Amino acid sequence: MKKLLKILFLFTVLFCAFSCKTQNFTAPEYGKSQAENAGVKKVHNFRTLEEMKNVDGRTLRKGVFYRSGHLNKLKKKSFDTINKLGIAEVIDLRNEKEIGLKPDHLPAQLSYKKYSAFEDQGDQLSQARKLVLKGKVNSADADKRMVDFYREYVTENPATIKKIISEILDSDQPVLYHCTAGKDRTGIITALILTILKFDKATIYNDYLMSNNYREDMVMKRLKLAGNLHFLYPKMDIKVLEKLSWVERNYLDSAFNEIDKKYGSVDVYIQQVLEISDDKRQFYIRKFTY
Repeated sequence: MKKLLKILFLFTVLFCAFSCKTQNFTAPEYGKSQAENAGVKKVHNFRTLEEMKNVDGRTLRKGVFYRSGHLNKLKKKSFDTINKLGIAEVIDLRNEKEIGLKPDHLPAQLSYKKYSAFEDQGDQLSQARKLVLKGKVNSADADKRMVDFYREYVTENPATIKKIISEILDSDQPVLYHCTAGKDRTGIITALILTILKFDKATIYNDYLMSNNYREDMVMKRLKLAGNLHFLYPKMDIKVLEKLSWVERNYLDSAFNEIDKKYGSVDVYIQQVLEISDDKRQFYIRKFTY
């Protein structure tokens, strides 16, 4: 049996060496600064929003907003770290299917809530993966899918977006919110929060792009593995995986552009959709900045 496995392994290596295409991966745009991971292991893209100044020169309080990818692999060893950070509530932005496949592993005392503003009707995610493996989706298709997702996320289920934002901003204790990778849905919610607190575009986009910094090692390992095993799915376009793995400036642009198109401006969206008045907005600014 061992001899057979060895022969199969050697065959795989040789086959890949002679038949796999050399993949030149495209470097993403990275954020210009990076906060510490806070010692939470086995959770990708876990971070707090760092201290930064808004347009009025007020500084965001550190350790009030935490964001990450899914917490399915959160180790019990990290429970003490979560407690020391003062996190009292977890908000899961994933849909029911994602949660069912990889439920969060959390300390018992944490409050857990789930709000999906995107429902995967008809198992669209699984179908999309199959299309990718069969080579029926190219990088241009993937780019359009990402742009469409961002555009639709902020406007198709506004009541849920309002619940998410209110839950986070009305909490008197630190909140950890997350999706699967902690980069798209989590990135959009963070961008909206920072907009409400009057941070400028450069600051908002820098925090958004830092998902590429935090996920770099993991993404590069996955891309290289996909390249080495390309013979298993020879029709698959590796560039598609790149598109789905990184965040890009134009993705977040599409969310804000859709808000402008549908509501006239993000300030109107904040007032009408999120139902945050000017007075309430100022209250939040005083609450989370100094």
